[in-house]
Amino acid sequence: MNETIEQLLVRNLREVFGERDPVRRRAAIASLYAPEAVFADYRRSHRGWDGVDEAAAGVQAATPGFVFAMVGEAQVAEGAGRLRWAYGPPEDPRRVTGTDFALVREGRIIALYVFLDPPA
Repeated sequence: MNETIEQLLVRNLREVFGERDPVRRRAAIASLYAPEAVFADYRRSHRGWDGVDEAAAGVQAATPGFVFAMVGEAQVAEGAGRLRWAYGPPEDPRRVTGTDFALVREGRIIALYVFLDPPA
């Protein structure tokens, strides 16, 4: 399936970083990411499907009960896109906000960079 960059970004937010079931998360990673993909956030870089899974599992383990929500629509430029998001528990759904920047080749994410917004 050749998905649009917008679809890849939204699915990544929901099915990879928002997914707490490890089997479903791994299936989504294999579908959305190139095998050699890079995921980088403020802490470190991860490589390949195992690295993306490790990063997503770490986020989920550290934040029980938190949920991701899109903030606006994805924006796309040639081969790249960005998606703003919010993350938090039901009583504080915007506890953390940030932006995912993705580079896409042949319908798969080859690099995803996460930037957190400074605290308000």
